Amino acid sequence: MPRTMTDLWPRLRGLLSRAERPVRYINHEFGSVHHDFDAHPNDASLVMVYPDTYELGQANQAIRILVNAVNAREGMWAERSYLPAAEFGDVMREEGLPLFSLESCAPLREFDCIGITLPHELAATNVLETLDLSGVPLRAADRGENDPFVLAGGPCTCNPEPFAPFFDCMCVGEGEEAVPETVACVHEGRMAGKSRQEILRDLARIEGNYIPSLYRELSGEEAAQAGFRVAPMVEEAPQIVKRRIYEGFSTSSCWEPCVVPFGDLVHDRLSAEVLRGCTRGCRFCQAGMMYRPVRERSADNIVEGVLQGLEHTGYDEVSLTSLSTTDHSQIREILTRLTEQVSGTGVRVSIPSQRLDSFGVDMAKMVAGEKRGGLTFAPEAGTQRLRDVINKNVTEDDLFGALTAAFSEGWRRCKLYFMLGLPTETDEDVKGIADLVNRAYERVKEVVPPEERGRIQFGISCALFVPKAQTPFQWCEQMSPAEARRRVNVLRDSVRYRAINVSWHDPATSFVEAIMSRGGRECADLLELAWRKGSRYDAWTEHFREDAWRDAGAELGMDIDAMARRRFDLSEILPWQHISAGVHLKYLQVEYKRALKEVTTPDCSYEGCTGCGLCPDYGIQVETQEVRHG
Repeated sequence: MPRTMTDLWPRLRGLLSRAERPVRYINHEFGSVHHDFDAHPNDASLVMVYPDTYELGQANQAIRILVNAVNAREGMWAERSYLPAAEFGDVMREEGLPLFSLESCAPLREFDCIGITLPHELAATNVLETLDLSGVPLRAADRGENDPFVLAGGPCTCNPEPFAPFFDCMCVGEGEEAVPETVACVHEGRMAGKSRQEILRDLARIEGNYIPSLYRELSGEEAAQAGFRVAPMVEEAPQIVKRRIYEGFSTSSCWEPCVVPFGDLVHDRLSAEVLRGCTRGCRFCQAGMMYRPVRERSADNIVEGVLQGLEHTGYDEVSLTSLSTTDHSQIREILTRLTEQVSGTGVRVSIPSQRLDSFGVDMAKMVAGEKRGGLTFAPEAGTQRLRDVINKNVTEDDLFGALTAAFSEGWRRCKLYFMLGLPTETDEDVKGIADLVNRAYERVKEVVPPEERGRIQFGISCALFVPKAQTPFQWCEQMSPAEARRRVNVLRDSVRYRAINVSWHDPATSFVEAIMSRGGRECADLLELAWRKGSRYDAWTEHFREDAWRDAGAELGMDIDAMARRRFDLSEILPWQHISAGVHLKYLQVEYKRALKEVTTPDCSYEGCTGCGLCPDYGIQVETQEVRHG
């Protein structure tokens, strides 16, 4: 039968006067793509959801890439959806209005597939809020033959277990090819009259797909014998689910068609992904492990894509995005060509952060023009000993050299990013942050004219270390919120100058991040109960309900503080051991041991293979355009 999709706009329109920002929920932004139902009534369908507000989600590159990837395939189409703000979500529940897609204002439950990206652990309760507002059963086991297939992707699939019962399929890795294949598989199965269970088995054959319902949890003795916490129950499901890698990235177009929103976004500019992956090897960094290897787009591709994007969108700023943009081997050529092309147009080219060396400052100077805003650097730790532990291969001389060069060139503001609670950290390391920045301030004063020294501002921004799955520090414990506050006070008391401002992330949410990052499937019950007790929008300070999580833990008999601060033994079977991000477990163990010995590991893109195992397993290699900047 031809597909019919319910149009919820007549109902939504009458409610928009009750929305804090109605622009979040309306349609027809410039660049949006609309499906022709009359011409293609039987196409496969996907709605991609970012589990947070439109202002945050619309700028998300994963949503943009995957919607484009599906819409580019013949016989399928994709739309976008975002979680309504808390106040409007309450209105929708009150009025019985289900969550809808943006383009056609159709209920999410009428699509073949609902794809939800998992950007961070604090979005966990928002996933359940999304499903509940959609009218879709929270747990995959409770869904019927006519319910949509709920897909997951994103960083949290590095350890999918706390989310596993809520998803039919979890796509591990890069989705440019995997997601269209998955949507097609669901649609073709339904058109062929297959049961839901049969389709799930078909989905398990697609590389990178983890189908939680096809695996059973093992007892302690079984797990010890198998070497895994879960085991497949059908032959289609692999014991180890390997992350999917999109091998065509470096030659794919840098211009990724995008929507120009009606309202302001958190990151309201054109984004161009210049490279993917980072092999600097910071031992706390999950992204650095899960997006390997480095793959660079060419300068011609990037410049052409950026100019095409500016022409199509009218943006006056473009950000060259990646995990480490200034590491691109052709970055000087790229910035030179772009700044020449946009000269006199009012368009600004930006890079996310600067390298801690004179080259990074040189690149910042190229994009700043006559403007000298604020610079950002990330030393991460205050002492060389601790920087060696985390494999942050920079020295204080690198920092001082970069800052004196920058302040000599007219910059007067700088923000420095650090982490508190890193493995082996002591009070001396915490005081080392203040000492490093105190001395940096003294250095830059020497190169700034006396009449301008009052404009010098330094910001110390401290994040709390959260151990992440698939990293060398996945075995480590997390310090308690109380200890985090104590160390913040040690830091603040050690800062000598009023021009240095200290800010820090609220540690109250840290235990939720740690539990959802490294927990097993038992955490799904905790998550659901916390949500039922009112937890949602946990990443928003004004909405975070610590009591909901603690009450849920107490009701379930879980010591959630102990769960967050747990240290795993190197020989222990980890809850996510059946998921491979490509980097071998033995390599992560070796890196952890090297960290404890304060021994660093070089970047394989500069100095050759370090033995992580990914490239030989996948038959791929680092793709750079030329000799890189050292």
